[in-house]
Amino acid sequence: MCRTARATAARAGPGRRISSRRIAQEALTNTRKYAGATARARLVLTYRQNKVVVEVRDDGGGLPPCEPPTPSPGGYGLIGMRERVALHGGTLTTGPRPGGGFAVVAELPVPQDEAAVQYEPEGALR
Repeated sequence: MCRTARATAARAGPGRRISSRRIAQEALTNTRKYAGATARARLVLTYRQNKVVVEVRDDGGGLPPCEPPTPSPGGYGLIGMRERVALHGGTLTTGPRPGGGFAVVAELPVPQDEAAVQYEPEGALR
C-alpha cells in the first residue's frame, strides 16, 4: 500500500475531515477485501480551496462492471461512502479502472465560511 498526501490552501471543518477519513478507510478496506492478496492501493487526499478530494485506486480485481454494490456482512462499503458524500453535497465516483483495478473518488465541497488559508508541508498526513 502506498500513502500519498497533498495539502494546499484549504481547511475543511471537522465533519468533512472525519467523512474524508472514513471514506478513505472504507475504500482501503474494500481494496483489502475484494482486490486480491497481491493488489496495491494508492490513497491521495487533496485539500483544495473549495473542496477536499479523496482518491483511492487499486490494481486488483474489484467489482465486475455490471455488478451493483450490495451490503456485505459487517459493512455497507460503497453505500456508506455515498451517504457520507451526500451529507456534504459532494460527489462520489466509483468503478473499475480501464487498465484493471478499482477507483473511488470522493469530492466534498468546502463552503466559503469553512475555508481558511493554511499551508502544510508536502506529504503531511493527518
